[in-house]
Amino acid sequence: MTWLTIIISGIVTYFSRMAMVCLINREMLGPKVKQVLNYVPAAVFPAIIFPGVFFNDFGTLVAISDPKIYGAVVALVVGFYSKSIIATILSGLLSYWFIIFLL
Repeated sequence: MTWLTIIISGIVTYFSRMAMVCLINREMLGPKVKQVLNYVPAAVFPAIIFPGVFFNDFGTLVAISDPKIYGAVVALVVGFYSKSIIATILSGLLSYWFIIFLL
């Protein structure tokens, strides 16, 4: 029964979100709305990443010496200069792994 509930919930969620993507006509949106919607990914991504970097499992701020902060700083610098998502992600992960496994 639990698996059936999970599957049905997933299907309902998928179709409710996909309906918004498929049913909205792009020509229906004005140029100002399109311009504003271009900033949505840039606003959502930090909101997802920030808690994972700066908060621990108990919801309190981590110490400044936490390796996640150093990895995020390296990723921020690489992302600023390279403008490449792949380079940003790889540099952040590699610097984080280097700190926790080799130092």
